[in-house]
Amino acid sequence: MDHTNTAWSPDGTPLAYECAGEGPPVILVGGAFCTRETHRELAGLLAPRFTVFNYDRRGRGASGNTLPYAVGREVEDLAAVVAAAGAGAMLYGLSSGGALALEAVASGLPVTAVAVYEPPYALEAERRAGNVRYGERLAALLAAERRADAVELFLSRIGVPPPVIEEFRRAPMWPGMVALAHTLAYEHAVLGDAALPVERLASVTVPVLALCGGASPEWMRAPATAIAGAVPDGRALSLPGQTHEFSARALAPVLAEFFGGGSRELP
Repeated sequence: MDHTNTAWSPDGTPLAYECAGEGPPVILVGGAFCTRETHRELAGLLAPRFTVFNYDRRGRGASGNTLPYAVGREVEDLAAVVAAAGAGAMLYGLSSGGALALEAVASGLPVTAVAVYEPPYALEAERRAGNVRYGERLAALLAAERRADAVELFLSRIGVPPPVIEEFRRAPMWPGMVALAHTLAYEHAVLGDAALPVERLASVTVPVLALCGGASPEWMRAPATAIAGAVPDGRALSLPGQTHEFSARALAPVLAEFFGGGSRELP
């Protein structure tokens, strides 16, 4: 990747991004606990055919964190990166970053295509109610500066078993996750109760590819079909054998094909 660049959001927040490659611009939008590091392998695989913009969302990595947070400000952040990328920009969003990308496009962001991987929309009423309770508990833990407990709450919510959470706590990545705990509130703000925003999606006029992992749980896979059905020009695709922790080498050829980079064959 090239050296770090900076885009400026309208509220003065600096947004750090890396840019590499040649071809049409593709912007990578991370989800929970994601920084530029998360997408570096994917960016490298796409760079031979695209100019890849890999940025830190506000509150993480080398980007700023102007308060108070609002989803509209994150949309403005993404608009600033799109402006840096130039005409013809396309978006790829992971998980809650996919939900942010779709909201940004529904808000009128000038991009030409959007691909998303497992945005965690909740298609069942029970799960939506659980998301509301989760948000209330998350806010209380963050207000009390119980950052590690907030991370554990999030992991529990997405189905990570307690023994695995204990392994996470002992792993080298744990301090980094705790350092990003405040951004869990941002992800929750983007999703709310995580109901599928049918009316917002109906206003998305660019092509949308909704991806999921074939080995992911049903609640993670189901939104892809729902998203594809809600947008005017949508397609759902399942990647065999993949989960939410997907292989960049499995994903990159699919994105390259969708974004117009030719065949699925990548080095």
